[in-house]
Amino acid sequence: MSSTASVKNGTWRNWGGNVAARPAREVTPASVEELSEAVRRAAEDGLKVKAVGTGHSFTSIAATDGVLIRPQLLTGIRAIDRDAMTVTVEAGTPLKRLNMALAREGLSLTNMGDIMEQTVSGATSTGTHGTGRESASIAAQIRGLELVTADGSVLACSEKENPEVFAAARIGLGALGIVTAITFAVEPIFLLTAREEPMPFDRVVAEFDELWAENEHFEFYWFPHTGSTNTKRNNRSAGPENPVGQLAGWFEDEFLSNGVFQAAQWVGRAVPATIPSIAQISSKALSARTYTDIPYKVFTSPRRVRFVEMEYAVPRAALAEALRELKGMVDRSGLRVSFPVEVRTAPADDITLSTASGRDSAYIAVHMVKGTPYQAYFTAAERILTAHEGRPHWGKIHTRDAEYFAGVYPRFGEFTALRDRLDPERRFQNDYLRRVLGE
Repeated sequence: MSSTASVKNGTWRNWGGNVAARPAREVTPASVEELSEAVRRAAEDGLKVKAVGTGHSFTSIAATDGVLIRPQLLTGIRAIDRDAMTVTVEAGTPLKRLNMALAREGLSLTNMGDIMEQTVSGATSTGTHGTGRESASIAAQIRGLELVTADGSVLACSEKENPEVFAAARIGLGALGIVTAITFAVEPIFLLTAREEPMPFDRVVAEFDELWAENEHFEFYWFPHTGSTNTKRNNRSAGPENPVGQLAGWFEDEFLSNGVFQAAQWVGRAVPATIPSIAQISSKALSARTYTDIPYKVFTSPRRVRFVEMEYAVPRAALAEALRELKGMVDRSGLRVSFPVEVRTAPADDITLSTASGRDSAYIAVHMVKGTPYQAYFTAAERILTAHEGRPHWGKIHTRDAEYFAGVYPRFGEFTALRDRLDPERRFQNDYLRRVLGE
């Protein structure tokens, strides 16, 4: 099963299978010059341009009927600077390849999301994040980037060079140009000890502030229709390495989290009435475990069950209330939700349209298995999360528009003004950007 989007008969589909597009043409540039040329040619032909990574976004953020740029030839590490502790990579490099290459060099990112199939530019442009008390999203670890703008010129930006572009382009939504290379801050590779254990929902919500304060990386999954959660704490460790054994790892990650989970989803889809009992079993299937390994082996895990997802960032102080409201809504609703709700945190950052921009944030992610009607559940959840001034993840399903974003992002106007300057003719526009950024 491919981890990426697919193209069949000229139709592009995303990973979740909920977005399709028919581009006029596809271009796979082998160099920055070829990419610049493709943008200039699109302008001559009056076509819009979008770059797409692996299609892991559930929104139509990368969809176009114009020119679709595929960056798979723009991959690999350009440079490692051990004095500055940075690595510069081509935009199409999958996170998995970056993580493995850095590990071979004895280096690592400080924090990462929970999957690593995406390209570095796709992941950062949509604000992909993990969980962290002090360490923020992948985009917050960017120290410089290279951007091909609407006229085909190449713009370098960092805190010193074009700083106003740097402030926005780290999470640029594909609206400011096409990212061709990214420079990340890295550090010497380290070990993390993960402690996973079940905990009652009421306890984890009541003690959330302490759990957050005591752990470098805290997250949990709540299983709807139950009072159960599975918590995960990741903290730096002096070692020794104590990885999950191959058999145990296969059983927990492949069999339980992917295999049995997939079977449970099939049963739930066929007979929705069974979902609450399946949820009770699922929530008890994962037992407590502790293991120590290098970061990407602890932070990330395979996701083989296809799903659609909505995620909102709310102020961290509003988390407990929002979660209790969500649980109450599910309990009253008659909805049948077979996928756990994921809860993570991020510290405030200084990126213009980051979901954590200017405020300490908590993330609440709701999922439904691919192919099941998700609208009723997502609509009800969205009503709760927007009442807390929630900011939706740019790559996940939501119904918000520019008017809403102008209210929840104090620097929204700063971003749209920059877009007016860099892309006055809206070369990088599509329906999604028209909705979320306005005309």
